[in-house]
Amino acid sequence: MSEIFHQHVPVLLHEAVENLVISPSGVYIDATFGRGSHSQAILDCLNKDGRLIAFDKDPEAIAYAKNKFAHDVRFSIFHSSYARMQMCLNEVGIVGEVQGILFDLGVSSPQLDNPERGFSFSKDAKLDMRMDTTRGLDAAEFIATVEEKELADILWQYGEEKFSRRIARAIVEIRETTPIKTTAQLAETIKRAIPKPKKYADKHPATKSFQAIRIAINQELVELEQGLDQALNALRINGRLAVISFHSLEDRIVKQFIKYHEKGEEVPRGLPIKSDVFKGKLKSIGKPIKPSSHEVDVNPRARSAILRIAEKLS
Repeated sequence: MSEIFHQHVPVLLHEAVENLVISPSGVYIDATFGRGSHSQAILDCLNKDGRLIAFDKDPEAIAYAKNKFAHDVRFSIFHSSYARMQMCLNEVGIVGEVQGILFDLGVSSPQLDNPERGFSFSKDAKLDMRMDTTRGLDAAEFIATVEEKELADILWQYGEEKFSRRIARAIVEIRETTPIKTTAQLAETIKRAIPKPKKYADKHPATKSFQAIRIAINQELVELEQGLDQALNALRINGRLAVISFHSLEDRIVKQFIKYHEKGEEVPRGLPIKSDVFKGKLKSIGKPIKPSSHEVDVNPRARSAILRIAEKLS
């Protein structure tokens, strides 16, 4: 499907890039290329000696990047998860030399708006939900094989869905006679499994479950933890880490990661070691940044976004 119908509106673009790019000749990483809005803004801040390395799991994003930035020698991209960042950076020999790393988490607008990707129930389509369509189980295969208890746990942990047990039971019962292969089938199964709200709800009853299943099959939270660890190793001293998250599960991981590395390890009692040996590796830069009311009006998907920035210490 043509990309022209799926434009991505970046969130907190100015705030992220302004806080990230502190040296125009530095090496930077866009860990989640998407459709390149943040990459373009970073490149606009770099001089001829600057360099930008991007990552994305989505083959469509990779194709778009290679076309859009084909003539910019400062840009390169890996078809890979940021969870394999260190391995990729080892190939080009820049671990510990990166000036800034940006994570823009979640699903991009082209992925959400393209029904063929199966992320949304707004239009009926094949259940897929994979960020990388070249590997792994798609959502239909996952739904067909997952155990009821595991599914219920996923809906509860990743979607914070209070009717997780009822939904999981309904899905397992339905699939015994009718395979669930489309977004509409899954959304309707979920809707029928839970009580009707007493008053009008602003979200479809399947919203949380779709989020949970997407997170599970893409291992989003596991990869986020791995990616943050590798980003810290990749950064040079005084390098910056900027992370834009869109729901509490992501933001909690980012917040705790920064807090843990700000505090540093506690010195065991009784050991003749100075406490500064275990000093922190990061410091927060400013307070968490949220979109302005104007940005939310223009782009409603920005309403839950939060940007956290930290700097690597010596």
